[in-house]
Amino acid sequence: MARPSRIYLDTCALMRLFDGRSQTRIDIEASAIETFFRFLQKGKVQWVAGEVLEAEILGNPDRKARARVSRLLSGATERIILSDAAFLRAGRLERLGYGALHLACAEDTAADALLTTDDRFLRRARHGLGHPEIAVENSVNWLQRFKP
Repeated sequence: MARPSRIYLDTCALMRLFDGRSQTRIDIEASAIETFFRFLQKGKVQWVAGEVLEAEILGNPDRKARARVSRLLSGATERIILSDAAFLRAGRLERLGYGALHLACAEDTAADALLTTDDRFLRRARHGLGHPEIAVENSVNWLQRFKP
């Protein structure tokens, strides 16, 4: 059996679960992230998370959201520590306007994809700025292509 896909979620994707769902797009993206977590529970994907994500979550002023996301983080399959190489790569990416630390961490650990709901981040990756070494996808698009 092939190994499960290793997926990195950035903060935007993870926090989508806690956004109000009155807009169709937000509801669909949140549902895709919920499906990711169902796949995680069934062992069909692995969740690669790291200290960058943890630091951003800890900085969230909403105590309830912070607690809920912290509980989710405890279920990550793999925890990444920011390496010197990833930190240098992030510096180069940041000059291009990326969510640089997330992409650098995901690349450094050779994740299969980074999921985000950040349109600006997705546009930069789609245009190849900084030559992303992994797929950067919206959660809905990833789910449509994912074959568990």
